Amino acid sequence: MKEQKDISPYMLSLRERILETAMHDFVAKGIKAVKMDDIAQTLGISKRTLYEIFYNKERLLLACLSKFKEVKEAEFAHLYEQSENVMDIIVALYRQKVEEFRTTSPEFYSDMYKYPSVIEFFSEDSRRSHERFIGFLKRGVDEGYFREDVNMEIVSRIFHALSTYIMENQLYKEFSIEEVFQNLIFVSLRGFSTQKGVEKLDHYLNIKV
Repeated sequence: MKEQKDISPYMLSLRERILETAMHDFVAKGIKAVKMDDIAQTLGISKRTLYEIFYNKERLLLACLSKFKEVKEAEFAHLYEQSENVMDIIVALYRQKVEEFRTTSPEFYSDMYKYPSVIEFFSEDSRRSHERFIGFLKRGVDEGYFREDVNMEIVSRIFHALSTYIMENQLYKEFSIEEVFQNLIFVSLRGFSTQKGVEKLDHYLNIKV
């Protein structure tokens, strides 16, 4: 059964409730541990109704991740516009990530990569993220926090490789997310920061962001 595109206001409302409930359970318990029956029961709807909107678990997961990504992109756009400089943005994003990992089951991250459509989703998103990150780097150069003599294309690819390595090797299960950031992300960040950028970053780290 195909996921319906033209549905009633009630079904649209129900779709949002399903996404909210499913994402909450996926994050708390891991994707594998959550059954479609569980979601239907939590919402007090029939399994048939659930499958009329999302014909399988993978499609539901993909919709959850897509909505989550939209929310995060909107939050980042607001943060990018309101923040005084790139270092403030980095610290804010770091705090968000730490909180996300603290409240998310490790199995959620490892389970995601068992679904082909999800892998494709992240692959396509990485291309869009690459362009945004290049823009972020350029802003940092203009503000005097990042060195202007670095190849931004290489820097962007290195950070993508670091993120991929962290997730694929599940470092978050072996180390705290704070350790991962401080030993991989922040060390790499210092490498292409100016003295002004290093001092700003060290200030944040010293006050335990």
